[in-house]
Amino acid sequence: MNRTGLSQREAADRLARYGPNALPEQPPEPLWRRFLRQFRSPLIYILLFALLVELALWLYEGRQGTPFEALAILTILLFNAGLGVWQERRAENALARLRALAAPQVWVLREGVLTRISSQQLVPGDLVRLEAGERIPADGLLVEGQGLMVDESVLTGESLPVDKGPGEEVLAGTLALRGTGWIELTRTGSHSAMGRLAQMLGSIRMEKTPLERRLDVFGHQVARWVGLLALALLLGILLVEGPAHFSKAFLFTVALAVAAVPEGLPAVLTLALALGVERMAGRKAVVRRLSAVEALGSVTVIATDKTGTLTQNQMEVRATDLPDLLRGHRAMALASDAEPGSPVGDPLELALLEHLRKAGMDVQALRQAHPRLSSRPFDSAWKYMRVTVKEADQAVSYLKGAPEVLLARCQLEPHERALWQEKIEAYARQGHRLLAFAWGPGEGEDRLTWLGLALLWDPPRPEVPEAIRRAQAAGIRVLMITGDHPATALAVAQQVGIPGQRVLTGEDIEGHTPEELQQALREVNVFARVSPEHKLHLVNLLKAQGEIVAMTGDGINDAPALKRADVGVAMGQRGSDVSREVADLVLLDDNFATIVNAVEEGRNIYENIRSFIRFLFSTNVALVLLVAGGVIGAALLGLRDATGALLVPLTAVQLLWINIIADGPPALALSLDRHPEVMRRPPYDPRQPLLDRFSLTFILGTGVVKAGLGLALLALLPLYQLAPVAVRSALFLYESLAQLLFAQPSRLTTSRPSGNPILLLILLASAGLQILTVTLEPLRAALGLTSLPWPAWGLVGAALLLSWAFAMLFVAWLRRHNSVQARAHPLR
Repeated sequence: MNRTGLSQREAADRLARYGPNALPEQPPEPLWRRFLRQFRSPLIYILLFALLVELALWLYEGRQGTPFEALAILTILLFNAGLGVWQERRAENALARLRALAAPQVWVLREGVLTRISSQQLVPGDLVRLEAGERIPADGLLVEGQGLMVDESVLTGESLPVDKGPGEEVLAGTLALRGTGWIELTRTGSHSAMGRLAQMLGSIRMEKTPLERRLDVFGHQVARWVGLLALALLLGILLVEGPAHFSKAFLFTVALAVAAVPEGLPAVLTLALALGVERMAGRKAVVRRLSAVEALGSVTVIATDKTGTLTQNQMEVRATDLPDLLRGHRAMALASDAEPGSPVGDPLELALLEHLRKAGMDVQALRQAHPRLSSRPFDSAWKYMRVTVKEADQAVSYLKGAPEVLLARCQLEPHERALWQEKIEAYARQGHRLLAFAWGPGEGEDRLTWLGLALLWDPPRPEVPEAIRRAQAAGIRVLMITGDHPATALAVAQQVGIPGQRVLTGEDIEGHTPEELQQALREVNVFARVSPEHKLHLVNLLKAQGEIVAMTGDGINDAPALKRADVGVAMGQRGSDVSREVADLVLLDDNFATIVNAVEEGRNIYENIRSFIRFLFSTNVALVLLVAGGVIGAALLGLRDATGALLVPLTAVQLLWINIIADGPPALALSLDRHPEVMRRPPYDPRQPLLDRFSLTFILGTGVVKAGLGLALLALLPLYQLAPVAVRSALFLYESLAQLLFAQPSRLTTSRPSGNPILLLILLASAGLQILTVTLEPLRAALGLTSLPWPAWGLVGAALLLSWAFAMLFVAWLRRHNSVQARAHPLR
């Protein structure tokens, strides 16, 4: 095989000629189509219909005056659509950056050096190194391979894997199940077999999350009730006013319905999720499915691997116990798939090669002198690998694997076997990872000669003990599930802070009855010598106990357990392509602390969503009660405006302004809050409704107060000889400013977030804009307002102070009540 590969210049030329190794992307949706799609809502359809009715009536009446109300509704509709387009673009840009982070990486030979690059940069002629669990990135010919087995079902539909030998073609998108190999690429991008696939494998999923679906159901329920209320108000106004005022009554009731349902909520939610997962990516956790964000906030158990996740994955050979040192070193060098002098290979094998280099052995020369005749790749089912080489014109096999497995296959006297078993236990209790070596003639794997042990050390990551403490403080149980020796697993667990003195092994899992296993699972936190099948069984048992499970994995056989877990977590550095494809979360640094950071982000996102829902619905309740109460009061007292129509507290345009202009920007800013307290509380119960009892209490309490004070202004202001339009202007000013004041209390119901300067700036800017609506002539004309005398300003200011005082006292009472309830009824 050519051991040089392409030069960088030649690779760049071919990349320009053939294009990137990726499917042609769909052209982006035109801006005009995106804009029109923002109007695909039943509520917007009704509002558009009302706009057309208003314009038709204006034309029918001879186009007298300027239709300010219709123009204002149109302006607000266009603004809302523009905001929706902007939010969509932000969300798509965030997800596009995540796709780039999650793109497959491959080892390619360029100018004699193995380099890790994105698969999109591959070109025809490149030499790519392939390992088990990786997707084949482009079509090519296998130029060198050992026991390579490929699953081609994604292209052919044939379920049985196919053995591949040198000279045979391998196709893009298929999966290497076992073995290693070198591929010379022949076709890339749309010219490859992958070009015939419907979409790129492993792309970010864009389906609606359970949270979004719950909000859709909730929104439809609210819309039905509000629709009934609007219809009742319309009929009531027509009974009092007669059909002559139908157009105004119709526009008003439709606007009330729209104002009562925050139609911008789905867009705000999507943006909050997108920005949240972008923050996670900044902390080395790439979310591949948005539904995982909600599950992260509810995780009760993190089942984590040991090597590379709790430890640094920087193996070094601390010592060896090899009676036959020469043959033991030969086994280390030959029974390995790692590439000498490069970072390519399993960290454990790389540590062995580094040990041999320090001992003065030329591994590459040894391999050339003893070429492989056959091999059996390592698999968790048999826990060892074998290579058969030519040595002195004879076939000789070297094996490397789990000590207890190889020890059982070797010929030893009883006392020698007992001595080695004692050594294995003693070394493992010191926290060492152990590898055993053996050899024999021919291709035999039994009746072998024992060669001894290598003692490897992989230090725990320094940040892991603190991360485990944070997880435990947040009510999350941490389990270690590893294929290592039980004593090694327990020693590392004690170093990083995972409690327990008992270890459950794979054999124990198979030997226990279901009842015994369920009981053991409640007591044991460390599991050793566990196979991928055992991992899947443990996930099922934990979920049967009602736990929300996050499971880590990196191998091809871990895919079922990752898929079954509530949050599957794959390793970005050492994980197989298959594990990344089925996972919900990919760790770019393979670090356990990153999982805890992702849980914190998930809880932050969920808390922010609840904050802006409280904020938005507080306004909706206030406006509905204010308008309904005001219309009933006006009908009873015979109050009418200058045109002789029944006096309504706020016009359609004013209601829409409060609902969209006053509410929208602060709701977006609330999605940027940070909540330090979320990791000092138990996980969220996934069965808990989105609007829990405390949120509903806040919404109803604050809504009633804002509506009540608004009705009080409606009754008091006419006593100062104010015209109806001035009364309405003062009421509009109060309701829009009161909503801004309630942004802060809506964040404090269940948590104390950190400072949010963006929210503060938006609130100040929004308050300034609301004041301009009654002081700036163009805005006054558009909204049907007028300037206010000083008594009206004083009453509005007093009402705002009362609102603020009530909100803060109410929130303080809710927090105390909430903490008492939490102590009395903990989740776990």
